[in-house]
This record gives sequence, C-alpha cells and structure tokens, in this order.
Amino acid sequence: MKPLIQNAAGDSLSALLTLNGVSKHFGHIEALSRVDLTLNRGDVVGLVGGNGAGKTTLLRLMCGLYQPTDGNVVYHGENGDQPLVEMRNHLGVVPEGTGLYHRLTAWENIRYHTRLHGIEDEVAWEKTLQLADALSFTGELGRPTRGFSRGMRQKAAIIRALAHSPDILLLDEPTGGLDVTSAREVRSLVGQVRDSGGTVIYSTHHLAEAQQVCDRIIIIHNGEVRADGSPDELMEQTKEENLEDAYVSLTADAARIYDDVDTEGKIAKIWRKLLTPRRLPSNTSTPEEVNEDE
Repeated sequence: MKPLIQNAAGDSLSALLTLNGVSKHFGHIEALSRVDLTLNRGDVVGLVGGNGAGKTTLLRLMCGLYQPTDGNVVYHGENGDQPLVEMRNHLGVVPEGTGLYHRLTAWENIRYHTRLHGIEDEVAWEKTLQLADALSFTGELGRPTRGFSRGMRQKAAIIRALAHSPDILLLDEPTGGLDVTSAREVRSLVGQVRDSGGTVIYSTHHLAEAQQVCDRIIIIHNGEVRADGSPDELMEQTKEENLEDAYVSLTADAARIYDDVDTEGKIAKIWRKLLTPRRLPSNTSTPEEVNEDE
C-alpha cells in the first residue's frame, strides 16, 4: 500500500509546529494562558479537556484561524521556519461539523478541495480511492452527501482532509457518530498517517480511545496545559491504572478550590440569588404577552 503522506518533510522526530508562550484573550476573558508546545513529525497527539477548557481555541490557533494575543506559532517547513499562513497548504482539518456541501457528491466535495490545492483530478482520484478503500467507503463516492448518515459524512470529511497529503492532520472528535467497525477503521487510518511521517492532532472526549490511539496526551484545563506526556507517563505520574482516572486526578484541583470556598454555603447562596425570578415592572410585557400581540 502506498504511504498516505508522501510529502512529509524532515526526519520523523523533528519539530513541525512550535507554540511559544501563546495566550489568547477575548475581551477580558483569557481563553489560553502562556502555552508552550512543540509538535513533532510522526506524533499522534491527543488533545483532551472538558468543555470550555480551551481546546477549540488552541486548535484554531494551530490552524491560523486565530492570532495569538501574546506569543507566536511557528511552522517548521521544508524551507525552515515559515509564517503560519504557509502551513495551511500542509494542513488537513476534519471539523466536528464536517463542512461538506450537501448538494455535491462525496467525490465532488473532495475534488473541489484538491483543485484548490492545485492537484490534478487524476492524481486526486487515485488518492481518494486509496483512502476510501481504507475506510470501506468506495461505493459511496458518487452519492450526494445530503443523504449521508453522520458516520458517512465523517468518513467523507476525513478523505477530503487527507487527499492533498498534508503534513498535519487535525481531527476534532473524529469517531463521533461512527459505529464500532468504522471507528476502528479511522483509528487504523490514523496509525497509517503516523507511519507515513504525518503528525495527527486528535481532539477527543473519549479518554479510553485517546489512550489506545495517541502516543502523547496534552491535557488542557482552564486555558492552561495541565499535563503533557505519554499515556503511561501520565498514569505513572498520578499512580492511576487508566487515563480517565489520571485525567480526573490532574484536573481535580478546580473542584477542591470550590469546596474550599464553599465552607459556609456561599456558592449555594449565590446560585439561589441568581435563580430567584426578578419582579418585572408593572408596565413590562412578559414574553408570552409579546408573542400573543404578534
């Protein structure tokens, strides 16, 4: 089988992407705080964190969709360090929403993407067949994506992301909506990308899957990198037997802080105040009254 990534530059252990003291603010909210990371070629990196932890912000910074408030992101390409905008030609992204054009067939979606990258249709078709075969998707390439199940849309998006042989593959919840067999096919494909010299950033809430797939786990918590290491290293650090328990141990301080603050029930009092209905002025219409008037 041909390698899935044929143009990955540099040695397998060389740095591909570096974040130096990266912070991101939205108004007065600090979504990320002083993140220092280096991603190497051939790594499968699991990005793990709860809702609102800062994962999506970090992913968008890596893609160049956001500019950091402080610090910088450097792409180490074939010609040395390059601006992050240059990385976009070497980046494949599978967003959680897939972003497919529903009136087009799966192949037309993929072909549109590869043409934007300047790839000839014949070359793109050969690569598409290779990827579709790995995901048991060949028979669906000619179908409009409007009628696809979520799992089928996910497969089409993964093929589209890999069709131009990117150096970096960014997957946001890649097995969401997939059945057991399809999820295994995706995990196998991730391994093939790694073996071909590509770097995979694997954002997921499924810690058992991250433990199985990823060589390295980065835990994001409250906008900070709380831990960075292999699954075995994180379990050894926390003296836990699985990654889920290690994650809970590494992020448990936030719960302890709330417990310490709430010694006199202060948080409960605040919630009661917030949830108590406010009395409206006598001349103010309720939502129901407004709807009835309309």
